[in-house]
Amino acid sequence: MVRRSICSTASSLLVMFVLLHWIAVSAQRRPKESPWKTLTGEAPVVIANGGFSGLFPGSSSFAFSSAVLATSSDTILLCDVRLTKDGIGVCLQNLNLNNCTDISDIYSRGMKNYLINGVPTQGWFSVDYTMKELSSVSLKRGILSRTDRFDMSYFPILRVEVVPKTINGSTLWLNVQNDIFYKQHNLSMRSYVLSISKSVIVNYISSPEVDFLRSIVTRFQKSKTKLVFRFLGEDIVEPSTNQTYGTLLKNLTFIKTFATGILVTKHYIWPVTSDIYLKSQATSIVNDAHKEGLEIYAGDFVNDGIIPYNYSFDPLAEYLSFIDNGEFSVDGFLTDFPITPSEAIGCFSHINNSILDHGKPIILSHNGASGDYPDCTDLAYNKAANDGADIIDCPVQVTQDGVLICMSSINLMDNTNVGQSPFRSRISNIPELQNTPGIFTFNLTLEEIQNNLRPSISNPDIAFGIVRNPRYKTAGNFLTLSNFLWFAKDKELSGILINIENAAFLIEKVNISVIDGVISALNDNGYNKQSALEVTIQSSDSSVLVKMRQQTKYKLMYRIDESIRDAAASSIVDIKKFADSVAVDKESIYHDTHFFIINETNLVNSLQNAGLQVFVYVLRNEFVSQPWDFLSDPYVEINSYVKGASVDGIISDFPASARAYKRNSCRNLGEKMPTYMLPVPVGALRPLISPAAQPPLGSPLPVLEDSDVVEPPLPSVSPINPSIPTPTPPNQGNASASSTQTSISTILSPVSSMIISILVIVGSVIID
Repeated sequence: MVRRSICSTASSLLVMFVLLHWIAVSAQRRPKESPWKTLTGEAPVVIANGGFSGLFPGSSSFAFSSAVLATSSDTILLCDVRLTKDGIGVCLQNLNLNNCTDISDIYSRGMKNYLINGVPTQGWFSVDYTMKELSSVSLKRGILSRTDRFDMSYFPILRVEVVPKTINGSTLWLNVQNDIFYKQHNLSMRSYVLSISKSVIVNYISSPEVDFLRSIVTRFQKSKTKLVFRFLGEDIVEPSTNQTYGTLLKNLTFIKTFATGILVTKHYIWPVTSDIYLKSQATSIVNDAHKEGLEIYAGDFVNDGIIPYNYSFDPLAEYLSFIDNGEFSVDGFLTDFPITPSEAIGCFSHINNSILDHGKPIILSHNGASGDYPDCTDLAYNKAANDGADIIDCPVQVTQDGVLICMSSINLMDNTNVGQSPFRSRISNIPELQNTPGIFTFNLTLEEIQNNLRPSISNPDIAFGIVRNPRYKTAGNFLTLSNFLWFAKDKELSGILINIENAAFLIEKVNISVIDGVISALNDNGYNKQSALEVTIQSSDSSVLVKMRQQTKYKLMYRIDESIRDAAASSIVDIKKFADSVAVDKESIYHDTHFFIINETNLVNSLQNAGLQVFVYVLRNEFVSQPWDFLSDPYVEINSYVKGASVDGIISDFPASARAYKRNSCRNLGEKMPTYMLPVPVGALRPLISPAAQPPLGSPLPVLEDSDVVEPPLPSVSPINPSIPTPTPPNQGNASASSTQTSISTILSPVSSMIISILVIVGSVIID
């Protein structure tokens, strides 16, 4: 117990120091509020469910204090009240202590079986232990998908009266459930609540039990305490009335007799289909509640769960749909991640979505809006442009008949259904391109690709069971480079980017110069004679950019395709010779280990001091793509790279979220910036982890050297034999593919093709 006490005290001091430093920069202030459609006309409130329980163990001292310090002083702290054997109220997020504490390790023989509201329930329960006995029990995460690194910090179970003391003046919400269960153990939740309210200011009391609220309503009629009836699932029976919660919802006049508000799960307001899409419209429940004079709070909000695909994995967009839809606004949110609704309410609501500027940070799409539609399709590009991308990109590949096409990978197996098509027999091994077999773009003609293959949406987090927009996973059409250039001309863009890779291989093995084809396509579409759209050529191969600098005046971006901690001065000098900007991956700026940031590198400063713009890639909305430091919030991540690291541009699968960030009303508040819009302290979480649970650091990242940058000059395209007819691909100039069939056949591995083809067929059937 001494060890736990020392560890807890030291950790508490450390987290308080870090978080106080975070908010010391500015006092919490909201910009001038626009009219709200809440019951009172005031801004919605944020209710932290067990504190910041999305990161720290729920109802722990860290969770409660960080919920206020990382958001604002008016964030409400919700405590789920449980009673101990000796009648003391404690905050625990689950009635079964085994789901939120280490009690099974401390009292291994303490499992009991009880009937809870008619349901047989097995576990460990607070009614079987005194407060003294529970003092040896520690809190831990309640949802297994969340980090377990703080489970060994030995957070004690807190008494209710301790919660408002974690942050003086904080607003307290008590949630009371299972009153009947406590009565069966000769404990009175009513007596406890009335008693605690005499010594602690209780601002809200909620319960899903009618009789409990009716038993206390007269005692709070003349107080400022609000009573809230909490609705559980529509088909669940409320024990006091023996009616389902769905039935009670139809009688809000009755609810008004003992409550000032209702708390419902978010799906009561925005129903969701079985395949996780929003139904066509919201219900009338918010307006119905307001007509009865009831406030309505929406619950069940998390950043680290699957939300309806309509929101593109953007939790802030989900919050906005409940408060900024033009029809209604809930009066508050119950959430495990209080920072995100704070952002939505304070900085992202009621803004002018028609405003479009192309200033910093520059938003560069990654294969179009590839988070919503298959890479490089017309749908992905159209959404990227409509969502406010400044620049849209075309990673250019070449077909068998020499046509340049926008496609995210040279291997068709990465982004199409080619493995399930008649062309699956064209599989080959090409070690120069990748270590695994593939069917490559130059194995098929443009007609074969466009008429026979379907695109396939990218799922970078499929290992976590997360898939993108399943209704549209094969939607859209591929674009040739010329189609792409034509498409971009009438869009509100500042520029386009063409990415060129594998140029040397295509010259040597396929006898096609992609560089010549790109230049010809740009010329044919008039890009060399206009200034409205800036053209940028990107490559991870310096020889490509060197040749482009020799032959054109387009902007050039060098992509560093490995994680580095810095760049040697001499390597930066080399980069300056052929590039105007550099794209670096996220970890090259914020180095992390096991999803905890270790430090910020000096790479951005080094490159910018040399006059190079810095773009960071690839930002994604899926919470599993972000270190824990970014709080499962894509806007915290964007803000950290833009305000914290000062990058010039961001490369994103979700341009809509990046554009929303640029439009937010708090960007230029200076010293009045709300706490929740300040960059997170770099690497502040890892020191809070107990020594026994510290993630391994791993090897340090390398420094970029001259040898990593300098590439041999590109080879020349072989002379074309005039006796062999050469087809001229449409609008591609010199990108002809003479003798392509002969060249490609020398690449294939005929001995292994049959075996590989069989494996591809079997694999395709399994995957499909």
